[in-house]
Amino acid sequence: MIATSRPEGFEVALTLTPDAESVWFVFDGPKLVLRADGALPTGEAPLPVVDVTPLGTLAGTSYLAAGLDGDLPGGFQAVPVRAGFGRLPEHHMGLAGYAAQVIEFARTHRYCGRCAAPLSDATHEHSRRCPNCGLTAYPRVAPVAMVLIRRGQGQDTELLLARSPHFPPGMYSALAGFVEPSETLEAAARREVQEEVGVQITDLRYRFSQPWPFPHSLMLGFTAEYAGGDITPQPGEIDDARWFPVTDLPTLPAAFSIARALIDGEVAEALK
Repeated sequence: MIATSRPEGFEVALTLTPDAESVWFVFDGPKLVLRADGALPTGEAPLPVVDVTPLGTLAGTSYLAAGLDGDLPGGFQAVPVRAGFGRLPEHHMGLAGYAAQVIEFARTHRYCGRCAAPLSDATHEHSRRCPNCGLTAYPRVAPVAMVLIRRGQGQDTELLLARSPHFPPGMYSALAGFVEPSETLEAAARREVQEEVGVQITDLRYRFSQPWPFPHSLMLGFTAEYAGGDITPQPGEIDDARWFPVTDLPTLPAAFSIARALIDGEVAEALK
């Protein structure tokens, strides 16, 4: 899960001067711009850009984000951010997610949502403030509660997994849904379980979290014990949901995802 997090040792900086060793996360719309050889652009000004946003430094190297100004030049390619996993070093992928969220914030918050005046960048944090009415806007982070439900013991343990209509064929995952206003994480977890599959749970436990910049979520992982009820998939949200033995699981989410970490952890615990 480290792959989507800012790497250890990274220091956020709000002001940076690009140099010959600087690394750039440049976005052509939602896509990340890479050199033809698959590496990130480097240098003082490797591409024409707008919305230049300093990110910070890691091991003496400065990192910046920006939007592409104009058409993509020759010698470069634009790929979905998620496609960078496995192609870029892990620490670069964590920063790519950070950069994508910062640039999306810059692109979608040029004007005040209250009075429509142009916003200006803050000098002490990643935010934008309206000089007319004083409204301050921050990059969006949407919390998501994810729950992996289990029943049984040891090698007889089963996991309740479901598939969304948007999943690749044959793939199943843990249950998940957005936290609503004025709702605790625990309440959101229980509500999502009830809405999506209609079963009751007990022993709900928080495990760990993961930034998920597709486009701006924070995934919060829970496990729970099955307490009763028949599986009833939510129409339009869940194509199928069923119990899978830990010894015979379906196609699972990518190894860098929090869902996979939850599932792998429960399998390891059941089979130890």
